Amino acid sequence: MTLIHDQAMNYVYQQMLQRLLSFFSRAERTALQLMIQRLVVTAGGMERIGDYKVLAIQSGSRDSCYTLALLRAAQLSIAGRAPSTFQLRVASLRMSGLSASAQDNIHRSHSALFLYDDPRVEVLMADNREVLPFRHPAPVSEAGREASRLNLLMVGHRRTLDGPLDLWDDGYLATGEFVGQIARWNSGVDALICSDTPRQQKLFIEGLKRAAAKAGLTTSDHPGTGFDELFAVLDELGSDCYRTFYDGRGPAQWRPAEQFEACRRATFIDIHDLLVSNREERWPLLTEFLGFQPDELTAQLSENEYVSPSISAHVRGLQACFVHGHSYETGVAEYLQRALVMMRRKQLSERLCEQAVETFGSPAKLSDQRALAAAEAQKNLGLNEAQLVCLLFAPFVENGAGLERFLRQCHPGMLVAMPDLHRAMQGHPVPEQIVHWMVDVSGLPVSLIGKLYRMGPVPGVEGRVNDGEPDDADGQSEAVDPGHDAVVAGEWSAGH
Repeated sequence: MTLIHDQAMNYVYQQMLQRLLSFFSRAERTALQLMIQRLVVTAGGMERIGDYKVLAIQSGSRDSCYTLALLRAAQLSIAGRAPSTFQLRVASLRMSGLSASAQDNIHRSHSALFLYDDPRVEVLMADNREVLPFRHPAPVSEAGREASRLNLLMVGHRRTLDGPLDLWDDGYLATGEFVGQIARWNSGVDALICSDTPRQQKLFIEGLKRAAAKAGLTTSDHPGTGFDELFAVLDELGSDCYRTFYDGRGPAQWRPAEQFEACRRATFIDIHDLLVSNREERWPLLTEFLGFQPDELTAQLSENEYVSPSISAHVRGLQACFVHGHSYETGVAEYLQRALVMMRRKQLSERLCEQAVETFGSPAKLSDQRALAAAEAQKNLGLNEAQLVCLLFAPFVENGAGLERFLRQCHPGMLVAMPDLHRAMQGHPVPEQIVHWMVDVSGLPVSLIGKLYRMGPVPGVEGRVNDGEPDDADGQSEAVDPGHDAVVAGEWSAGH
């Protein structure tokens, strides 16, 4: 019965492969053969390919879905002409900011590629540092949501008031930690495969190192320029990238603990040079075969995949209003103008530009948009408007250096309580109403506020890459952050 079942399933897989290949151009089929050759050589020959395990990170973006389709085509093509093929581990990180549409895209692509029931494929997710079988309908656990909220705040508060608005750097740290751990889980993997451009890889590494510095961790200068140095950086950071904040008593540790290899053996295989089609030519495969449903405006405007454009615009409005003394409308208008410059620089369609103007440029709709963005931030990030404003000022770090300015501009009635606020952050007893106010306005317990208070300035990290010439296969540069006109990156961080 098992043999008959296996034969039937192999027939189904090969039928699916033929339909998948029908969406490939001749150049893509050639590229697929080159990718197969690269995998076989890296595995040590066709006789060893059956023991070779490859890791693919699935974020629900169009690029990760496309890369997964290529990998599945390679796996099944080898299976059709050899006794065995490589094993595939497909893993997703459950984060509070992950959109429902991204989750749906992950599930539809998995289903279209027949991943769920194939014993040669592991389909996994991590939620609150627990590795689990992928479950599409399951929401992020409450414990995972709270851990994400605290981590976001702790990393986000580690900035200077006039520094870049990198409030979501925690996403780089969480993603990096996840990749390092999922590569060691259950006997580990041999290789991580990724199709990010060299520029995207470099920018992700920079974001990861910047976030690590905010978390009080140090990283060395490595000779690589992209993901060829990723695992070396992750080995330095270890399994708990937030240990400095919580002194080892914070979020749950990675589990099941006994299923993680002590040493990582994975290497990186770059397949960006094998991608021959431009992104526009991939839409039939993505939409008709994988069932990918794009949110084009979000994909083009996202500063990174850890926060939506509506929350980004909302934060810019709050910054203009509370930090710079302008109107909320002014901040959103500046966000929109920078976004339009970026979109036209990338030669996007005028239809998308008009959609952006309609979404963020209508004064009549701005009040409703602000309310919707505030509700989204509360639902997805667990932060209300007062806590976002507090995050913008980062008033607790460096012995409360920015506290007085924060109080004068946002809470002048609390200026008389400044001595008590400092005493609370220094660990001394203060009236209960002071403690309640600190917790309400920041979203953090006083113990963690005190931790920020005692942390010094963030050490300098590698600077940003300014927007330059496009280096994509299709002549598109990566997304420009509409907030400070810098490039922000990564297949894992840019929702392309």
